[in-house]
Amino acid sequence: MKRLPLPQSTPELDPLQQELLGALRQSGDYLSGETLASRFGLSRTAVWKRLQRLKAVGYPIIGSPRRGYRLPPHQDLLLPAEIAQDLNTQFIRGPFYHFPTLGSTNDLAKQLARQGSPQGTVIVAETQTAGRGRLGRTWESPRGTGIYVSVILRPALPPVEMPKLTLTAAVAVVEALERATALKVGIKWPNDILCQGKKLGGILMEMETESDQMSHLVLGLGLNVNTPDFPPPLNAIATSLAQAGAKSYSRLTILRLWLEALDQLYADFQALEFTTILSRWRQAAVTLGNTVTVHQGRQIITGLALDINADGALLIRTAGGEIKPVFCGEIDLGPPR
Repeated sequence: MKRLPLPQSTPELDPLQQELLGALRQSGDYLSGETLASRFGLSRTAVWKRLQRLKAVGYPIIGSPRRGYRLPPHQDLLLPAEIAQDLNTQFIRGPFYHFPTLGSTNDLAKQLARQGSPQGTVIVAETQTAGRGRLGRTWESPRGTGIYVSVILRPALPPVEMPKLTLTAAVAVVEALERATALKVGIKWPNDILCQGKKLGGILMEMETESDQMSHLVLGLGLNVNTPDFPPPLNAIATSLAQAGAKSYSRLTILRLWLEALDQLYADFQALEFTTILSRWRQAAVTLGNTVTVHQGRQIITGLALDINADGALLIRTAGGEIKPVFCGEIDLGPPR
């Protein structure tokens, strides 16, 4: 397969840059160039050059002629070294790619997967120019306020298992947000994350198959974290954590918590523990027990959302009493409008 050129990602830090960064982070105050030079066996000029490279990739290092260098606390940077630091995962181990601007994290993840990138590869963008949701819809990606991330997975499973993995990823989002915020969030089948009745985020799962198994699976998450407002008509249906909680939240903390939760649930899934995951999905569901309308092209199914079956299908009881399993479609809460 012909290898296509990749966009230029934020460069990874070398070991010495990581050590300099660690020293600044641990200090919390100014460290002189002389102190850093002595600690790491460098000249002051060499220290300055390496700190300039750290600033170039996004670290807001402050320099003072008399006091030295300082890294302000509470950074919210989705840079590879920040994501990977002490990340407690078994499968999602990188490599980690970061882009200030990217067309779509899912599109690049699919390209990387076709070129052999391993399971656990993570692609993050500060903004997307062609972000996508389900059914080809545009996903708005304001710069630096949300989480726009894709993960490559390579489960040795048949394609019919993908709906279950979509539900698994949604449970991971809910569990991460429960740990990071005090907000009540829920799941609208199959992959929308809601808060206070509005859409907070969504999951886009795409796969390619080989024979009767998945070749790879790309799991994308778009989450509105610190978006201050939305233009009409989005403001009627969309929200962010900052709007719902009246405060800002750490994107880095939420992303790391989601990757860890996803990693653990992915392990549970492969250990054939989907019934446990399904129980956790039901607890977070806002769809079950409500009248819903599902659009499948020209076909419309309306009825009471009863449950999710073992295959991840939504079970709907129609007005005629028939119970229909629904595996895909666009769903609205309520009867047809």
